[in-house]
Amino acid sequence: MVIEPKVRGFICTTAHPEGCAKSVLAQINTAKKYAGKITAAKRALVIGGSTGYGLASRIALAFGGGASTLNVMFERPASGVRTATAGWYNTAAFEREAAKSGLYAKSVNGDAFSQEIKNRVIEAIKRDLGTVDAVIYSLASPRRTLPDGTVANSVLKTVGENFTNKTIDLRTNEVGEVTVTPATPDEIDATIKVMGGEDWAAWISALNDAGVLEKGALTLAYSYIGPELTYPIYTNGSIGMAKRDLFYTAQAISKKYGITARISVNKALVTQSSAAIPVVPLYISLLYKVMKKAGTHEGCIEQMCRLFAEKLGKYDSEGYIRLDDLEMAPEIQKEVAKAWKAVNAQNLADYADIDGYWDDFYRMFGFKCDGVDYSADVEPNVAIQEA
Repeated sequence: MVIEPKVRGFICTTAHPEGCAKSVLAQINTAKKYAGKITAAKRALVIGGSTGYGLASRIALAFGGGASTLNVMFERPASGVRTATAGWYNTAAFEREAAKSGLYAKSVNGDAFSQEIKNRVIEAIKRDLGTVDAVIYSLASPRRTLPDGTVANSVLKTVGENFTNKTIDLRTNEVGEVTVTPATPDEIDATIKVMGGEDWAAWISALNDAGVLEKGALTLAYSYIGPELTYPIYTNGSIGMAKRDLFYTAQAISKKYGITARISVNKALVTQSSAAIPVVPLYISLLYKVMKKAGTHEGCIEQMCRLFAEKLGKYDSEGYIRLDDLEMAPEIQKEVAKAWKAVNAQNLADYADIDGYWDDFYRMFGFKCDGVDYSADVEPNVAIQEA
């Protein structure tokens, strides 16, 4: 089957197994450069480890630190003429390479919010690992089925008042304006239910109660703060309310269970989640151009390798790990702010790295990867090692 990208909105509905494998291998090669420098975990559970920062965390811990890794994902295998999801292909590629290197690597596929999946993971840990000494919580979901069966849906809205600013139409690469309306109290509550810390705490509670969470374990969740220009839609918006809850949850987990629970504030990157947020994709494309020119641009794997090799135990005054330090450097933000003020539909190419943005977007799904013949027939059905 010849697989081509089919883009709808801010997602690609197809994925390429060989392209995903190339992308994973490139990340593995980066992680191997950190061998001996990453000692954060020996047996890690990664909740949401099939794409983005979660996948990069798994790769860094395994190939940079030799850790056994158990992954929780919610991905779809190939079926008929429909390809598998990128996360499925990423996981298959990662686990093939892990097997070659003698590393334990298995996955549990299903709804990470559910008690059923928590139970399956606990059984796998007891059977294969005994305990885990690190839990990485990296879920990115638009909705969550709550224990009572109701469904909470997150929203990308402001809190309190309308917000109007520049944005980019990813379908046409045209710069215009967007107005984001305020979330209702119920929408804010639902967003916190989906993207806040409640499920993270539920995972830690379940693991602890089952006796599979090692004493003194490390658990991390990921967040973003960004510059003031995105505060209304992110930090002070409905997502920000959820991320604030995530931070308070980290404090509660540390106090209750005597483990290290922290939030790593990461850099803005092209992900399936960030592509959906108004204003943010334009900011990212400007940031890419500035940081690449400065030689400080990082992708997910560079961020996660630096996190585990250099940043653990280093916190700001509020207790965050600031992995966004290169993004938020004053000289970088000064240049981005100048570009933001000047950019418009006519001069977009002068200020924004649109090609870099789209390259990263397509590579998330295994396209535009060097060394792949996209005109060749490939087998879409790829197996993974489920726990």
